[in-house]
Amino acid sequence: MTDRAIEKAIKSDPDAAPILDETWLKSARVTMPEKKVPVSLRIDRDVVEWFKANGAGYQTLMNAILRAYVQAHRKGKPGNQTAA
Repeated sequence: MTDRAIEKAIKSDPDAAPILDETWLKSARVTMPEKKVPVSLRIDRDVVEWFKANGAGYQTLMNAILRAYVQAHRKGKPGNQTAA
């Protein structure tokens, strides 16, 4: 595909990320993620084995699932709308 054809395809796709140009790059800011808190947690063996079987990053996946649970249960509760 030519560059023009690629740009046209991107513009016509509502799910495509925008083309990043110089203007966007000048306004971009690097932000560091919030530091994680180390914890000791007892989890059923089969649950841990299932997550580990899905490969590297299993702790990150567990965190993401817990975050989704928290966010789902915060909805509609005043004062509990903290940033993720």
